[in-house]
Amino acid sequence: MFAHPVSDFLSSSAALCDAVLRLRGAALNEELGRIVRGVMNSPLGEFLPADTHAMLLKPPVVEVLAANDDAVPVLTQDVLFDDQYFGRFVVSGRQQHYTDIDRRHLASLANLAGSVLQVHSLAQRSTHAYVQVESQLQHQAQILDHIHESVLTMDMNGFIISWNKGAERLFGYSAVEAVGRNILFLYDDEDESFDDTFLEQGGRLMEVRRKKKSGEVFWASLSLSPLRDINDRAIGLIAYLTDITERKMAEERIHHLAYYDALTNLPNRSLLTKLVDQALTVAQRSRLHGCVLFIDLNRFKLINDTLGRKIGDELLCEVARRFRAVLRDQDLVARLGGDEFAVGLFDIGQHFEASMVAQKLLGTLNTPILIDGHDLRVGGSIGISVYPQDGGDAETLLRLADIAMYRAKQEGGAEGDHVAFYSQDMNQGMQERMRIESGLRHALGNGELLLHYQPKFCIDNGKIIGAEALVRWRHPVRGLVPPAEFIPLAEATGLVVQVGEWVLEAACAQAKQWKDAGLPPIRLAVNVSAREFTSALPGRVQDTLTRYGLEPSWLELEITESTLMHNIDRVIGIMDRITALGVTLSLDDFGTGYSSLSYLKRFPIDTLKIDRSFTIGIPGDANDCAIANTIISIAQQLKHKVIAEGVETVEQLAFLKNSGCDEVQGYLFSRPLEAEAFEEALRENWTPGRASRAA
Repeated sequence: MFAHPVSDFLSSSAALCDAVLRLRGAALNEELGRIVRGVMNSPLGEFLPADTHAMLLKPPVVEVLAANDDAVPVLTQDVLFDDQYFGRFVVSGRQQHYTDIDRRHLASLANLAGSVLQVHSLAQRSTHAYVQVESQLQHQAQILDHIHESVLTMDMNGFIISWNKGAERLFGYSAVEAVGRNILFLYDDEDESFDDTFLEQGGRLMEVRRKKKSGEVFWASLSLSPLRDINDRAIGLIAYLTDITERKMAEERIHHLAYYDALTNLPNRSLLTKLVDQALTVAQRSRLHGCVLFIDLNRFKLINDTLGRKIGDELLCEVARRFRAVLRDQDLVARLGGDEFAVGLFDIGQHFEASMVAQKLLGTLNTPILIDGHDLRVGGSIGISVYPQDGGDAETLLRLADIAMYRAKQEGGAEGDHVAFYSQDMNQGMQERMRIESGLRHALGNGELLLHYQPKFCIDNGKIIGAEALVRWRHPVRGLVPPAEFIPLAEATGLVVQVGEWVLEAACAQAKQWKDAGLPPIRLAVNVSAREFTSALPGRVQDTLTRYGLEPSWLELEITESTLMHNIDRVIGIMDRITALGVTLSLDDFGTGYSSLSYLKRFPIDTLKIDRSFTIGIPGDANDCAIANTIISIAQQLKHKVIAEGVETVEQLAFLKNSGCDEVQGYLFSRPLEAEAFEEALRENWTPGRASRAA
């Protein structure tokens, strides 16, 4: 008895299927005989096809005798399927008799052979029909090949069925290379799932990334429709692809411009807001703290104005690199504009950790920044708002961090680095600031501003020789708003330019009235802020004087020392154009800034003004006395007049007169006066000590 391992039988079954598919005629008969001999372990065995005359009659097999006249065992099995007779397997030559197991094995092989031969027979009979279908498919393929669009079909498992010329041009694979492969070989690390509603409904349009034969990854517009059989059942997909790489690159450039800062390549405010809101959602689920840091660089404006925008831009780029270098990958850093940056921290356990990060950021600014031979140093003021206690969205946290930054700048000063957390009192102060700013804008357009005039007196004879025009705000509800409340705010917001324009206009209009009333010319001093001191100022002054028909002797411009520190040559050029008009210049608050004496001799100024911070200590404070004497001495050497402001006592006046000061103004002589009161003083030629109608 011989065993027939299952693996042997399976191998023989596979060989039988392969033979029927590959061979024809005698070669097929011979191969089937070899297979049956192997399966039955018999030295003799063959396949007798049904197309021989003998087999058509199905004669019985003649018994074979061995040399000893014993009958040799013979086993036969007809090969048929559904009453279709294909032939007979005959095996013999074994010494042992064939068992029932052998018969079952032979019957199984015959059944398999019958079924395979039946399928093969059907295939042959269908050849003509397939040829016609193939011809139709070739015709359709030719149509598809002439379509510029890439068209391919695949079965429900993603295996490619067809591949047109457009697909060959797009991907670089020929149809031979592509058909039969799974569509995933064209993917670029994308979702590999095919389960979707479009399999049933079709018409889905999407933008995807695909990979060419060269390895190049490109963007494609993909439209998918269901491929259906004659019973309208979905059996696959039809894919239409078009290369949209250029369009996507253009969209990405637009997106980058919309969401990233062009200079530093950091996210801008819009992208930061989106990213912060997303991070807050995660922080809420994880019960983590979050912080937003608002950073304003100190001394940047001075560098940018003095050395130019190119140096300023390089400085901002270096600051951005330093900030990014000390932050974690998950931290956000953005440039909001100008010299303002923001940082988002959301993977922190306690909010005080933000203070440590803030100090690290300030620490990066300690090392000088070398640009084009310039050793530059900047600092920073940082305001911090905390999630969730201060706010629950990006805009709120940014706004409150901005408020805290202003407090940090106030506490640290213009040159000092400081960090401040937001608190409710800051918000109240900021709201008051915004209320004043809004009111000031309204005041400019609704006649709420007015001028008061503080007389200037000659120290020798005590006569009025001029006045300083001081802006006042008469609020309809609050009355007169102290200048200390709105002047610094106007400077911080840029409203000082509009206020300055109004003051020049109003002062000249008033001078025109006094001139028409027959009063002799006196110099009205108008303060000019650094923001106003531009190349347009001389033309504006000339136009205003011409419009009101005033001689230049009616006007004096007071400029602060800080104005002179930005682009000295440009400033001197503007000053020369102003003095060429006949308008005199006075250097206000002298001694409080950092102007160089070497520059001072180049400035075409007429008067130096001693700041009241030095006058107030005279004569008791030795330092103030020394400073005042020095300023007077410098002015005399440079042939400038000297005026001291804030003179309130007789002792101060006596010291200044003995030191050689030319002019004074202050409460000892007169408070700032309304126009009518000042006109009265002019007509009566007031002298110090007379009563005045104070404004």
